Amino acid sequence: MTDSKYFTTTKKGEIFELKSELNSDKKEKKREAVKKVIASMTVGKDVSALFPDVVNCMQTDNLELKKLVYLYLMNYAKSQPDMAIMAVNTFVKDCEDANPLIRALAVRTMGCIRVDKITEYLCEPLRKCLKDEDPYVRKTAAVCVAKLYDINSQLVEDQGFLDQLKDLLSDSNPMVVANAVAALSEMNDASQSGSPLIEMNAQTINKLLTALNECTEWGQVFILDSLANYSPKDDREAQSICERITPRLAHANAAVVLSAVKVLMKFMEMLSSDSDFVSMLTKKLAPPLVTLLSSEPEVQYVALRNINLIVQKRPDILKHEMKVFFVKYNDPIYVKLEKLDIMIRLASQANIAQVLSELKEYATEVDVDFVRKAVRAIGRCAIKVEQSAERCVSTLLDLIHTKVNYVVQEAIVVIKDIFRKYPNKYESIISTLCENLDTLDEPEARASMIWIIGEYAERIDNADELLESFLEGFHDENTQVQLQLLTAIVKLFLKRPTDTQELVQQVLSLATQDSDNPDLRDRGFIYWRLLSTDPAAAKEVVLAEKPLISEETDLLEPTLLDELICHISSLASVYHKPPSAFVEGRAGLRKSLPARSQEAVHEPNANQSGGGATATVIPSQDSLIGDLLSMDIGGPTVAPNSVTSQQQSAAVDLLGGGLDSLTMNNSTSPSGGPSQSTTGLLGDIFGFSSAQSSMYIPPKTVWLPADRGKGCEIWGSFSRKNGQISMDMTISNKAMQPMAGFAVQLNKNSFGVTPARALQVLNPLPVGVSHETSLPLLITGPVQRMEPLNNLQVAVKNNIDVFYFACMIPMHVLFTEDGQMDKRVFLATWKDIPAQNEVQYTLNNVQLNADGVVQRMQQNNVFTIAKRNVEGQDMLYQSLKLSNGIWVLNELKIQPGNPNFTVSFCTFYAVLPHHICTTKYLFFFNNWLFLKIFKLN
Repeated sequence: MTDSKYFTTTKKGEIFELKSELNSDKKEKKREAVKKVIASMTVGKDVSALFPDVVNCMQTDNLELKKLVYLYLMNYAKSQPDMAIMAVNTFVKDCEDANPLIRALAVRTMGCIRVDKITEYLCEPLRKCLKDEDPYVRKTAAVCVAKLYDINSQLVEDQGFLDQLKDLLSDSNPMVVANAVAALSEMNDASQSGSPLIEMNAQTINKLLTALNECTEWGQVFILDSLANYSPKDDREAQSICERITPRLAHANAAVVLSAVKVLMKFMEMLSSDSDFVSMLTKKLAPPLVTLLSSEPEVQYVALRNINLIVQKRPDILKHEMKVFFVKYNDPIYVKLEKLDIMIRLASQANIAQVLSELKEYATEVDVDFVRKAVRAIGRCAIKVEQSAERCVSTLLDLIHTKVNYVVQEAIVVIKDIFRKYPNKYESIISTLCENLDTLDEPEARASMIWIIGEYAERIDNADELLESFLEGFHDENTQVQLQLLTAIVKLFLKRPTDTQELVQQVLSLATQDSDNPDLRDRGFIYWRLLSTDPAAAKEVVLAEKPLISEETDLLEPTLLDELICHISSLASVYHKPPSAFVEGRAGLRKSLPARSQEAVHEPNANQSGGGATATVIPSQDSLIGDLLSMDIGGPTVAPNSVTSQQQSAAVDLLGGGLDSLTMNNSTSPSGGPSQSTTGLLGDIFGFSSAQSSMYIPPKTVWLPADRGKGCEIWGSFSRKNGQISMDMTISNKAMQPMAGFAVQLNKNSFGVTPARALQVLNPLPVGVSHETSLPLLITGPVQRMEPLNNLQVAVKNNIDVFYFACMIPMHVLFTEDGQMDKRVFLATWKDIPAQNEVQYTLNNVQLNADGVVQRMQQNNVFTIAKRNVEGQDMLYQSLKLSNGIWVLNELKIQPGNPNFTVSFCTFYAVLPHHICTTKYLFFFNNWLFLKIFKLN
């Protein structure tokens, strides 16, 4: 009879009966009683009252009974901590039993009993088991150390268990080595120190590689994951490890294969991409990945998610394996969609005909979601492979002619993107699209169609009628459609103003007066003000040339991709998110791929994306002018009696005009020279006399000429003194009347610069008088990325009018006084900064030695962390910090007697504003940083 009988008892007084049986002298009856107790515990009955009676059964030679008692103890020890101590003596005794199974069972159970009072009693038995003669006991004890570390990490370190665990890495038994590696990895993840508990070296790695061949499959996974965290000291070591790991690609277990792929992908980054060895590895990686796709659907999906990352990083690996990603009729939808995504990533001119043929077939499937994705994939192919664009458009037109509603709508969405990618090329199909206008019921499709009508309104005779048909149910439309309709009608008006004035007034009224959506209202007000104030400016804004769209916008951000490559074969690679995004307590050090050692890391024109061509990302459509238009000018308003109320109103209402004055100011200095020195800020700093002892202050330049300021002329510069940034201005009255009521407002900018107080100017400012004033600035204002980054748009108001001008913030005034980084932090940071964050330049004709450079730079908050001499060349390692949290580390190479210096910048972000912190602007920022600071326009 089976043990199922123990789960069917419902007798009254059962606890009392079990208590009697547990204390029986007959071993068989006692074992039956323990089985009944475990059965009751399993089905949820509370049998904790039997704790002392069950513990008494521990002292037996019967292995089955002992296992059952240990199982009971693990379940109830936490709720009965005082009673659990009764079992300690038996545990200690069992740890010295002649049977290795009992010794291992005892130490495993003690590790699972998470009671603080027992942990101190666990130490001595655990220490003995870690040195046990039987490998089964040792491997069990190794895992027990990790369990104890989770309960009391300090105890593990104080008792020397870490050292014993490290000794087990050299054990003769491969399973002991694997369990020691697994325990150390688990403890590393749980460690709060941030530094690894064990430093891997070549000798340790060699032992792990030796054990790798004899481990079980899960032991191999643990060892491979540890190898992935190791950084070889040179290319030769990396290549040697790759050669010894490559045979794991033929393993039957998918986890082993993916772990091996992870290690190879990481170490390949250290090798030259054009080497024969990398070419050979690339060929060897394809077959195991393809084999994974013949597994069950769940394993296929995990493999495909990992392959998606691999293809983004190294498309060459699977470029000849397109057919294995073709969808099968019986694939689950999640596998189909993932295969479709990879097909697009692998699409090229060589295989595009094959891909399009497949996609056209998929578009006739019965699964609506899959059909939508297939149609969208055709559009992505057109954008990615230019040579296939015409064929893709033809395929989309064939699908539109099927008149299947969801196919037509998806086709219109992707055709809009094709128009963006190839302007003035395929507009002949617009008439065909307009025929399907009445069938569109999805917001994205309706918005796309409206965009097409507005963009090509001059080619569509009845564009006004088409847009008016959408306008009838304006308030019932989705916000996306409303915004697109508003813009399309404004475009139509700017192209055909004579017969569409009533239509544009209607949509502006609906958007501003009858809508409660703030985005729609704001856009409506901006368009209304632009059209009523300066139609020419409106035309430049609304009908501005749009940047071309790119298929690569869906690629993962390069630094995120590099991190996910380091997490292949884990949940992070399935979610396509770093572990810190979904695991609590994992917000520490993030992994990244090693920098290439033999490729052009320092070349400023090198491809910094980490894989494939640089993506062209569509920038935000937010208007910087809009912010200045809607800002509120503060400060006192004191107007002379001669100024009429109408003039006062005009002075305060910034919406009244002045749009065309928001341009870059390229005026000359008082001496007739250019507004900025052409030698560069660093050159200026280096070129000062030895008497110079404070931060460099650029000479004042004209920000607002008198002819544009209606007699108000403003010269200005920026300075930093005692940690305070200031706008230093000379305001001159060259008008025919006194000026009063001065106030200033700064637009949103890249660094959050905002006035610390109101502008203080002589009130009134007499005719012909100049007044020196200094406006202290804070960096706590709203942030929005400007072009260029240091551009600052300013509005100044007085009793005459409101004036707009733009000026450039010298970068060095944003260097903070706390920019000196700790030496150890500098070293660790320099090593961890990705290669794409580094850029190198040469400074010409600097007449200073290394000591002079150090002194001059420190006066301008650029701090030297270390200095050393390498082969007669002085190397300076410096750090600086911008006021918004950007750190810049640089290495300066100075050859004595040579006036040309080489400087390498590394940038990383500490508290970087959301609007700037995108990798797409990283290389631009480095380039700009050099040009503006070290070369200066």
